[in-house]
Amino acid sequence: MTFYLAPFFLATIFALFFTPLIRIIAQTNKIVDSPAPRKIHSKPIPLLGGLAVFLAFTVTTVIFWYFGYISDAKITNLHILAILAAGLILMIGGFLDDKYSLKPSRQFIFPLMAIILVIAAGVRIQFITNPLGGVLKFPVELGLFLTFFWLLGMVYTTKFLDGLDGLAAGVTAIGSLIIFIVSLSWDVAGSGTSVLALILAGSCLGFLAFNWHPAKIFLGEGGSVFCGFMLGILAIISGSKIATALLIMGIPILDVIWVIGRRIWQGSSPTKPDAKHLHFRLLDIGLTQRQAVVFLYFLTTAFGITSLFLQSKGKVIALLLLTLFMIALAIGLVLVYRFKDKTNKIKMIFLLLAIILILIIIILTIFFSGAA
Repeated sequence: MTFYLAPFFLATIFALFFTPLIRIIAQTNKIVDSPAPRKIHSKPIPLLGGLAVFLAFTVTTVIFWYFGYISDAKITNLHILAILAAGLILMIGGFLDDKYSLKPSRQFIFPLMAIILVIAAGVRIQFITNPLGGVLKFPVELGLFLTFFWLLGMVYTTKFLDGLDGLAAGVTAIGSLIIFIVSLSWDVAGSGTSVLALILAGSCLGFLAFNWHPAKIFLGEGGSVFCGFMLGILAIISGSKIATALLIMGIPILDVIWVIGRRIWQGSSPTKPDAKHLHFRLLDIGLTQRQAVVFLYFLTTAFGITSLFLQSKGKVIALLLLTLFMIALAIGLVLVYRFKDKTNKIKMIFLLLAIILILIIIILTIFFSGAA
């Protein structure tokens, strides 16, 4: 187990080293996120932070790859090259967007290229575990189709999630750590999957030291999409643990689906930014940025840990309960917002009830899945 400390801490150290350097570069070249009506920061904040995460991830990966700790029976050298090259494509697109504020149609080109590249290298969903027993194997064409939309969905989930200081980086670190723990239960010791998960977690954690509120640097476009891209990749190469990743990222995914659906219903563009995401709703009821982020960390960790105790059928039950919880959470936020001016105690009661509800859901899910 001591071996696993090396990739995690080395990636963390590299992120701590690269982030201040990238921050200086962004400031020098005026690549900053300036205050605007929809934004919640009051002064220009350097962008390009994702480049520091990517550099820490890449350097650490290359080191462990060189010593034979990444490629194995599940992860080929071609996979690794494609993942790093795809990350570089995302960084180029992120730099151009941070610098020149690309239109959404042009932003889309770079995730599209990155996803096509890794699929061409052989990264694809080949099967998922059948809740009724066994596995469901997919034809090649269907597997490619599912892989494309899975990675695209994960990319845009973390892109939209990146609205508060430390939120996207922290959730990615939590998610990759949970994927690492899951890999211990089925994979060989020191597998490429477990090492890559720890490298991603360390890279995000090191960056988080500068991204925690009040943030000194933002992930930017490249970093926000790279986080989701890598979580999606890890879910695939860890043995198609799609249900596990859905539980980890369930709240952000449902939030994205809700917001995009609402925009389409109202006749707006799905890519038009607004302040209707869950994390902004938490600010609306009076939470500080840190309180909102920690609350969302808690939700991510709670559902992620639930996946460690569940088999496929239990995960399906947990996903259904997660959806119901999200609906209840949305209704609760609306009610608290309406009454927030009357008493601040309502906010604390809401948070307490939400935490109690999530704990009850976890206990019931584990109990009934075990009984089944």
